[in-house]
Amino acid sequence: MQDILDRAKDIQLLIFDVDGVLTDGSIIIGDDGEEYKAFHSRDGHGMKLIQYTGVEIGIITGRTSTVVEHRMTGLGINLVYQGQKVKLPAFEQMIEQVGVKPEQCAYVGDDWVDLAIMGRVGLAIAVQDADPLVKEKAHWVTQAKGGKGAAREVCEMIMRGQGTLQDQIERHL
Repeated sequence: MQDILDRAKDIQLLIFDVDGVLTDGSIIIGDDGEEYKAFHSRDGHGMKLIQYTGVEIGIITGRTSTVVEHRMTGLGINLVYQGQKVKLPAFEQMIEQVGVKPEQCAYVGDDWVDLAIMGRVGLAIAVQDADPLVKEKAHWVTQAKGGKGAAREVCEMIMRGQGTLQDQIERHL
């Protein structure tokens, strides 16, 4: 675990996939064609906490959904790339926009479309219920499943590695 915490020290940009990472992977489509997703409130809180420490958050997702736009706006996340069937070009644009190197990034994924980015970042993370190949290629695998607290776990682990977790806890005491 110390190796993971050491990798976390230099993270300046934390990037999440959406379906299967920030959600449980379920896609609910209403009779009107509207798409619905369920996000875990503690994941959102963790994402806000890590932003307070200066770590930026980005989203790269293969699907395009208004609900993702609404959720990310509510969390103050502006680096949102939707409709990215091939995610690596979006990653390269994002790191150029933010001005960080790949090794200063962490990426959280769950499926094969995430592997290209995971192979380039300083800290590659898979959620507990990710595809076995993704888990094999990850530096670290969360205990929580996607959409069930995995993002919060990632945020806390990175803050622990950067020595900022206790400050965030004390803000709430």
